[in-house]
Amino acid sequence: MVPRSLAMFAVLAFLAPLAGQEVQPSAVKGQRVFSAGHSFHMFMPGILRELTQAAGIKDHVQAGVQGIGGSRVIQHWDLADDKNKVKAALRSGNVDVLTLSPIFLPDPGIDNLVTLGLEHNPRIRVTVQEFWMPFDHDQLTFPKQRPKKVERNGRTGPELHKMHAAYFKSMDDHVRELNDKHKKQVVFVVPTGQAVIALRERISAGQAPGLKTQDELFTDAIGHVRGPVKALVAYCHYAVIYRKSPVGLPAPSVLGKPKDGKPNDDGALNRLLQELAWDAVRQHPLSGVRVDKTP
Repeated sequence: MVPRSLAMFAVLAFLAPLAGQEVQPSAVKGQRVFSAGHSFHMFMPGILRELTQAAGIKDHVQAGVQGIGGSRVIQHWDLADDKNKVKAALRSGNVDVLTLSPIFLPDPGIDNLVTLGLEHNPRIRVTVQEFWMPFDHDQLTFPKQRPKKVERNGRTGPELHKMHAAYFKSMDDHVRELNDKHKKQVVFVVPTGQAVIALRERISAGQAPGLKTQDELFTDAIGHVRGPVKALVAYCHYAVIYRKSPVGLPAPSVLGKPKDGKPNDDGALNRLLQELAWDAVRQHPLSGVRVDKTP
């Protein structure tokens, strides 16, 4: 029989990373991560690699990327085999985490890739990234008339939550259906859309260092993003993949030079992005990070 003291030590050692406590780098096993998606996602892998290096996770591997502009996941599945990097990687069995970025749900490509991944690695995890509604539009389709300019700065928190509610529900419902089908939690949500709402609320309240308007986060009407959101998205993925708080990591290079060319702030914005990412991840029931919501 294992002594009670040793058993308790083992439990505490397992729970430490899930509680966001500091973990020695050697205790965190690097993951082999493949990413497939569109332009709201494909900036993430390089930043994630930078974060893992800063965290001392030496054996993190970017197993590959496959980007298709404006794509649904089914487009990645349907890509011809001689060009299909994601299928080849999954068949090799050398992928621990597959990150995907669907647009609107349901998307049969997700289940196809989950099924293929499980055939070759029963321990694989598949993440799906929320996005922020394109064009600040509340319908689960792209608008027929795509505006050339969108005024985002006047949006309030309640407006943003209402705008995203149906989309967030559609993703959660689809992910639950997939996990029920495969009889285990294999698909996880990366709640980047909710983290972006939280950042926009902070900007509106004047509580985001170095950011004055919500419009500063975006480069165009559809919603391509600047450095602060790119870092926020990467922090959310880091938290879901490694089940560890990103708070305290140095600012990634994407935050190094804001658009005005001036040096970055004293770290207050980076700290805020880390805290918003960790809050969004630990509060989402499908992120796989189960911790007490209270500080």
